[in-house]
Amino acid sequence: MIELAEMIGQLRAELARAMTAAEGEELRFGLGTVQLEAEFSVERSAGGEGRVRFWVVEAGASGQAGTSATHRVTLTLEPVLRDSGARPWVGGAEAEGER
Repeated sequence: MIELAEMIGQLRAELARAMTAAEGEELRFGLGTVQLEAEFSVERSAGGEGRVRFWVVEAGASGQAGTSATHRVTLTLEPVLRDSGARPWVGGAEAEGER
């Protein structure tokens, strides 16, 4: 399992890679709303800080994760560029193994 923040970070890195691949390409795609669906488990740590962590369940796993039931969540992300607030452009040549 990975933490929800790590999964979103990996998605951000892939989108940044797609933006770089689009530079100089004649055909590009404007990135609209991104919907991300994941099953996750919630874990509350014992101790003074009482932190709650969201763990994304690996594909194919379901039911119980330890002593926590899994839940499904759909996140709607609106990607924008930090400096301009504009929507990013993605696209470019297909990478090996990409569908």
